[in-house]
Amino acid sequence: MSPRSAPLAAALALAIAAPLSAQAPATTPPVASYVPDLAALVRRPSGELQDVVERFTADRFALLRRWDVAYSPGRRAVARDFYTSWLARTDSIPFDSLSENGKVDWLLLRGRLRHEQSLLTEEDHFITETAPLVPFAGTVFSLAEARRNLVTMDPAATADSLARLAARIDSTRKAIEGGLGSAGGQGGPGGREGGGGREGGRPDRLAAYHAAQLLESLRGTLDRWFHFYDGYDPLFTWYAADPYKRVDDGLKAYRQLLRDRIVGARPGQDEPIVGRPIGRDAMLADLTAEMIPYTPEQLVSIAQREFTWSENEMKRAAREMGFGDDWRAALEKVKQDFVPPGRQPDLVRDLVREATGYVESHDLVTVPPLAQDMWRMEMLSPARQKESPFFLGGETIWVSYPTDSMSEEDKLMSMRGNNIHFSRATAFHEMIPGHELQGFMSQRFHAYRNAFGTPFYIEGWAYYWETLLWDLGFTSKPEDRVGALFWRMHRSARIILSLGFHLGTYTPQQCIDFLVDRVGHERANATAEVRRWLNGDYQPDYQVAYMIGGLQFRALHHELVDAGKMTNRQFHDAILQAGDMPVEMVRALLEDLPLARGYVTSWKFEGENPRP
Repeated sequence: MSPRSAPLAAALALAIAAPLSAQAPATTPPVASYVPDLAALVRRPSGELQDVVERFTADRFALLRRWDVAYSPGRRAVARDFYTSWLARTDSIPFDSLSENGKVDWLLLRGRLRHEQSLLTEEDHFITETAPLVPFAGTVFSLAEARRNLVTMDPAATADSLARLAARIDSTRKAIEGGLGSAGGQGGPGGREGGGGREGGRPDRLAAYHAAQLLESLRGTLDRWFHFYDGYDPLFTWYAADPYKRVDDGLKAYRQLLRDRIVGARPGQDEPIVGRPIGRDAMLADLTAEMIPYTPEQLVSIAQREFTWSENEMKRAAREMGFGDDWRAALEKVKQDFVPPGRQPDLVRDLVREATGYVESHDLVTVPPLAQDMWRMEMLSPARQKESPFFLGGETIWVSYPTDSMSEEDKLMSMRGNNIHFSRATAFHEMIPGHELQGFMSQRFHAYRNAFGTPFYIEGWAYYWETLLWDLGFTSKPEDRVGALFWRMHRSARIILSLGFHLGTYTPQQCIDFLVDRVGHERANATAEVRRWLNGDYQPDYQVAYMIGGLQFRALHHELVDAGKMTNRQFHDAILQAGDMPVEMVRALLEDLPLARGYVTSWKFEGENPRP
């Protein structure tokens, strides 16, 4: 046995020595139990604007399918006119005569339209930033949009346009390559928001990263354009096949130059973490769109307070485990309690059933039989685990655990990071009463409000259950409490780090180090988490939404359940049946609060001036 194999072998021996207890298969209820009380559904109130919102959603999807050339000026112009016209038409709706549901929908629709306009402005900035590095993008957009507009294509003229495009791509690449000079090699950290800015004669790393993304998009656009004509129009193939290949090769080579020489990507290595910091003003605008009436700095203060609470509770659990105040030693003990490879699906199955049984037996929320039986399980591939080292959930729960293709080090980190106690604290977050139940209900009650979807409702709901089940004693063993607290510290860190990144106070590497040094992540898992936050398609405030949305639901629970106005089941069912929307609007519906046409977010759910 090699020295590197010893830790994994020892850990596996511990896991195999304590196998899971067998459980009998779940009994599937009669299919008839899947049919709901239809009379209750008939009485279900619906807002007057349901048809309006559904029309907006359908027309928007149709519009973006028609103008489908990503980043093109034509697509942005059409979308901008669409949102502006919809905003003007909503003014004709008699707001004061609407019901509470109707007023909520009117305000949400207006907020959605304004947010879409702001996203178009951000896309304008993205194109402006990358324009100096991709000055030929307009040619690609023109070719693709001419096809979508059904303009008759001239094969010879098109081939000439492609040849000139190939030459310009080549000259742009050579100019950038020449500017690198002797300063080649891996790029530095780059600027925060520049417009293709220069650092010592070279494009900054951030601009180069975004230009590489645009180049990949342009390659896909041209590929679809070319194969529309190729083989169907013999003259097109005759004239255009060679210059198209030169364009595609040129785009590929130029993208490779930017990624290798400036961004710092290396073949066979993980994707560099670069991200796109948006700055304080843009973050404030995003928070306003989500009806969060706090500044980024105030949200960081809330997160720091919650982090300190979790650390103190970690010490309490560590003392119960015999480690004194050394919660890191307790955490290390918990990480070693995992199941052998191949047994993680059994563990996850049992944990989901445990949580489902708990919420039903304690009368906390209604779980329809179909929701209880419809969920499925899949395993995450090694490639996906590079960005998602833990569970992903919904109707399907995606499980992270080692595969035979991983290195021994990665296998051990995966098992340690998905140990029994960490998993127990996340299985219900992803399934029941978390995302799976939430998704089931959102498709069946006020489904049109999915147009107003927000992570503060989606992720906030799942995190809220982490805190409520903690309060109710579901997490009683000290080892399980350590597992739950690890995730609460993680949620706090997400706010501190993601806002810090967008405000320019944290680099990606500092984010990784914080997760390892302050939260206790395995380094590979911390790196995967930060890569997912910053390189993925998440909106900038997404990582903030878990804890802040959860605290909004907690504040609402205090106002209604703790005050004796609703039972837990009534409260949770009402939230799930209201539909996906900012939590402040859920509050307005549940408490029947007055709403004005010029409503501005005002609910200070954490007090007027929250401090650490």
